[in-house]
Amino acid sequence: MPSEDRAGRRETRSVGFNSRRSRLLTALLLVAMASLVFVAHAAADAVSPEAGPTKNATDTDTLYKIVFFLGLAVIALVWGLLFYSLVRFRARRGRVAPAVRGNTPLELGWSIGAVGLVAAIAVVMLVMLDGIKNPLKTGFPARADPFAENAALNQPPPPGDRALDIKVGAQQYFWRYQYPNGAVSFHDMVVPRDTTVTLDITSNDVAHSWWIPKLGGKADAIRGYTNHTWFKATKTGVFSGQCAEFCGANHAFMTAKVIVVEPSRYQAWVSEQKRLVQEAQKAVQVQRKRFQAAGGGVAGG
Repeated sequence: MPSEDRAGRRETRSVGFNSRRSRLLTALLLVAMASLVFVAHAAADAVSPEAGPTKNATDTDTLYKIVFFLGLAVIALVWGLLFYSLVRFRARRGRVAPAVRGNTPLELGWSIGAVGLVAAIAVVMLVMLDGIKNPLKTGFPARADPFAENAALNQPPPPGDRALDIKVGAQQYFWRYQYPNGAVSFHDMVVPRDTTVTLDITSNDVAHSWWIPKLGGKADAIRGYTNHTWFKATKTGVFSGQCAEFCGANHAFMTAKVIVVEPSRYQAWVSEQKRLVQEAQKAVQVQRKRFQAAGGGVAGG
């Protein structure tokens, strides 16, 4: 009997120790899962596009985060069940692990859950996709000349007032922007606030990619083909970007910048740019005439 009592006490202590260890491992697992969720939330912009003052950028960022956190929840559930099973059903001295074969309710449950999760993601994506792809109504007053009627060839026009359509030309290693009134700028694109801006993007040489992360939308610039994107900034500010397609030795220096200003300031700026372009064209014509006259004089002499 004494030996049996000692064996019983040892078994009781062993069970108590194993129980405490199980609770400790479970607590550590919960802390690790909570830390994972916290870090993922803190570094959300590292795993999703930047969200700026445009609806399509914000919606794109939201879609990325929805899919990311749903995936994180699935991983946490799977890992949680895995570690729980490892702790709860681990091998113990004097115990034979049960052999379990098949569990129809569980198998049906995870199959239905997976299908439901994919269907929910698809529904959310389809609901939000229209607002990401199609231009919004612009708040800029419609005018006869400077603004295009349509948003893009492969998109419906924005409802209501007209959109500001800018032609974007890429070339090693700079960006050229042509405005509806004939104004031209390089590197810096200036646009009015609360205005639907549609972009017709092409390339003069190799493949490039126009991308301003905070404004949403990234479109390749391909020679001989025109791509389209759009944005509508609700705040003024300077938003930087860069060519996102390797285009040669100086690709890293092919940056871009969009400057969003008040509509009145935009009108003044674009009118001044048009005046500068006209003056430059006149100066070129004068120089060409002088050159031709000088060449003609030499030939005549």
